[in-house]
Amino acid sequence: MNPAYIAYNLISSGLFFLLFPAVGLYTCMTGKHRESFGQRLGLYPNAINRFMSGKPRIWLHAASVGEVGAAVAVMEALVHKMPDCALILSTTTEHGQAFARKRVGPETPCVYAPVDFIGSVRKALSTINPDVLVLLETEIWPNWLIQARRMGIKTAIVNGRISVRSIKGYLKARSIIRETLNHVDAFSMIHHSDAQRIRRIGAAPDRIFVNGNAKYDLLIRRADPSLPDTMARLYNLDRGQPVFVAGSIRGPEEEIILEAYCRIMERFPDTLLIIAPRHVERARLIRERISRRGLSCQFRTELDRETGIRQAPVVVLDTIGELPAAYSIASVAFCGGSLVPLGGQNVLEAAVWGKPVLYGPSMEDFMDAKALLESTGGGVQVADGRNLAEKVMHYLSHPDQSDAVGRRARKAVEAHAGAAGKHAEVIRRLAGD
Repeated sequence: MNPAYIAYNLISSGLFFLLFPAVGLYTCMTGKHRESFGQRLGLYPNAINRFMSGKPRIWLHAASVGEVGAAVAVMEALVHKMPDCALILSTTTEHGQAFARKRVGPETPCVYAPVDFIGSVRKALSTINPDVLVLLETEIWPNWLIQARRMGIKTAIVNGRISVRSIKGYLKARSIIRETLNHVDAFSMIHHSDAQRIRRIGAAPDRIFVNGNAKYDLLIRRADPSLPDTMARLYNLDRGQPVFVAGSIRGPEEEIILEAYCRIMERFPDTLLIIAPRHVERARLIRERISRRGLSCQFRTELDRETGIRQAPVVVLDTIGELPAAYSIASVAFCGGSLVPLGGQNVLEAAVWGKPVLYGPSMEDFMDAKALLESTGGGVQVADGRNLAEKVMHYLSHPDQSDAVGRRARKAVEAHAGAAGKHAEVIRRLAGD
C-alpha cells in the first residue's frame, strides 16, 4: 500500500476521532446541522434508493453553489443521453445543498457528501451503490476516489479545473495526489491548461480529455431572453436607467465599490447599484457601510413584498443564486474577488448577457475565462477603484461602444456551447464499460 496513503489515513482518522465527539455534542445540544451531520458520516436514509430505480446509477458531487451549476448542466445532458439513468447529487456546504435542491427539484435526491474518512466513505458508497462516481471541478478526495475504485465503481473528475494558485498546493502533496489520481478512470477538463496541470500532478495522459466548461454551457441555455424585462419590473427601472452590477464582492472590495459608485453618481445620479457579496452573510454589514455614506438601500428580499417597490439607489443581494439574473439588467458589470488578491470570480456569468465585463488584476483562479473573454474583446481589466469608476462612466457615456463590447463578451461564452454534452459522453462511456 502507498506510504503516502497510509499517512493520509492515519492523519484523517486521528482528526476524525478527535473532532467527532465535539461536533456530535454540539449538534445534539443545538439541533443545528442534524441532517448534514449524519450524512457526513455516510448515514443516508434507505428511502434514497426509491428514487434510484434506473440504471446506470451515477453519483455527482458538487462542493458548493458554484459547482452545482455545472453539475446540473451535466445531469441534464446525461438524462438526454441515458433516459433510464438514476442520478444523485451531493454537496459539501449547506448553501450548496439548498441551491441544489432548488435547481434539480424533488425527483432527484440531494445529499451531503461524506467526510473523507475511510469508514464514512465506504458506508456512503455501499448505501448509494453507484456505477459511476463523478467529482466536479477541483474535488480530489483520496479516500472517496480510492475506495470507490476498490469497490469496483468507475470514477471521473468532470468539468475539471486546476488553477494557477491551487496547483502549488497539489504539488506540495504530490505523493498522495498522484496515488489518488491513479484511481481515477477519466479526467474531463475545461481547458488545455487544466489538462496540462492535472497531468503535471500525476494524471495519466491517456485518461485526460478537454471538453470546455459545462457551467457556461448551461448559462447559454438558461439565458432566458424574457428575464431582463422581468428583472426590470422587479427593480422598478425607468427606461434607459443605468445599472451597475458588482457581483461576488469580497472583503475590502465593498468599500472600493461604494467609493467608485459615489464617483459614478456625480455624473450619472440615477444609476442603480446592485451589489452582491460573495458570502451572503455579509449583506447586513454592507448595508451598514452604505448607510454610513448617507445612501439608502434595500435588500433583494424586500422587493418580494407587496409594498416592496424598489426606491433606494442601492440594492444588496441577500439571496443565493440570483446574481446571474441581476447581470441580465446591468449596463456594466464588475466581477469581484479581483481588486483584492483572492483569485477573481466567474466573468462569463455576466458576459452571457452581452454586457461589458470589468474585473481587477487578481484573476489567478479564472485565468482561462479571462483569456477567453479578452480574446474576443469582451472583457476589460481595471487597476483600482478609480479606474473602475472611469471605465463604468465611459461605457455609460458611449452606449454604442458598450453594446459592441457586450456582443463580443457574449461571443466568448458561446465558445463553450455543447460542453455539458461532451462531459456527459465521458461519463456515459464509463458507465457502458
